[in-house]
Amino acid sequence: MMRAVFTPSAAKGTMAAPPSKSMAHRLLIAAGLSEGRSVVHGLEYSEDILASMDCLRALGAALERVGSTVTITGNGRPIPRETLLCRESGSTLRFFLPLCLIDGRHARLEGSEKLFSRPLSVYEELCKDQGILLRTEKGAAEVEGQLHGGDIAVSGAVSSQFITGLLFTLPLLREDSTLRLLPPVESRPYIDMTVEALETFGIRLTRPDENTFVIPGGQHYAAAEVTVEGDYSNAAFFEALGVPLTGLKADSLQGDKVYREHFAALKKGFCSIDLSDCPDLGPVEMAFAAMHHGARFTGTRRLAIKESDRGRAMGEELHKCGITVELDENELTVCPGTPHAPSEPVSGHNDHRIVMAMSTLLTTIGGTIYGAQAVRKSLPDYFERLRALGIEVTTDEMDL
Repeated sequence: MMRAVFTPSAAKGTMAAPPSKSMAHRLLIAAGLSEGRSVVHGLEYSEDILASMDCLRALGAALERVGSTVTITGNGRPIPRETLLCRESGSTLRFFLPLCLIDGRHARLEGSEKLFSRPLSVYEELCKDQGILLRTEKGAAEVEGQLHGGDIAVSGAVSSQFITGLLFTLPLLREDSTLRLLPPVESRPYIDMTVEALETFGIRLTRPDENTFVIPGGQHYAAAEVTVEGDYSNAAFFEALGVPLTGLKADSLQGDKVYREHFAALKKGFCSIDLSDCPDLGPVEMAFAAMHHGARFTGTRRLAIKESDRGRAMGEELHKCGITVELDENELTVCPGTPHAPSEPVSGHNDHRIVMAMSTLLTTIGGTIYGAQAVRKSLPDYFERLRALGIEVTTDEMDL
């Protein structure tokens, strides 16, 4: 287990934004589904991205990695050849599971026990309706059966990742499909990012309205050369320290770019912020609120089904720093207060965003985080980046 020890210090300088993990997943998968050779530039090899790369290989794509560039040669039709290893990546599991249903063969997807405790309800209902086997167990899922197109309705309130998985898969089916999203639809910007990636790789679809996709079947992904844009999700952790970021696309579809508006409001005073379309910002904005005037956050229900129960986890750790968090079913309040160095070591809850959010606070008050290795899931060089900005933090491996 990694321990990170912070001495109060101020960040200085600027930083190039890390590449978008969300967009990297989408571009890699679209490239792996293409016929021929595609090139994806600007990658950072977090645990989640490595999981998606492993799963592409399991479906028959060939990947060659040189520096931050991956060359992918696909055969245009994913066929499970071995177990798909999803590690702890919810995106990977939910993006790849429907791709294993194209030709009806048996497939097995494996990952951490925590990963498979997160809901698969959208796929479970769809497979039940179509007579497809989907069986889950501790740390694994098995599927067997062929997915068919047609008129498909799915809930938009659980996770946009299910919708993305279907958007990747439906163009490859024989039948035309109409995918209907049952409102409320949360995290809509992530769906828009998926559509952008599909169109980049030659997939056609139309949207008669914001909750309906008409998708012709029998399509083929076209190989392309692309570069991953900068990541607003991870940029938020650095801008919370007052560090300007370069390399962020001004017209990006990423919903998390709203953090700049939220930070501005949080600096002014106690305010109310809706996280329905940007739940990944929850931990860092809770930490930022603790550093300023407090805040009320709504649309927080989905924080409970991430790598940890993020609202509760942040509440526990902020309490150690003298900040009270009041939790309700779909909202929470970070009460105004003056944070102090934690009364005991902070836990990372095996969640990269909890570690980075609490690190943001500890740069100002000092303290220790246990389980800091969780950052490898999305930003493996996070602590090196902090040190490059002048933040005084030491890391070491500890035995428990």
